[in-house]
Amino acid sequence: YRPQFYFRTTDVTGTIQLPEGVEMVTPGDTVTIHTTLIAPIAMEKQLRFAIREGGRTVGAGSVTEIIK
Repeated sequence: YRPQFYFRTTDVTGTIQLPEGVEMVTPGDTVTIHTTLIAPIAMEKQLRFAIREGGRTVGAGSVTEIIK
């Protein structure tokens, strides 16, 4: 699964890794995900982002940790 992540005015494709034992997330669920972006971008903790697929917003969140 490779959706678009929108940070402020930048969008970049990334992959999502769900927590172990979680196969699907439905509206209203809160989960902590790990993502890998295909290109480096400037970001900081607490930066908010939207996850979009096919022109629709399918999720939103904020950066809690940056792993280099």
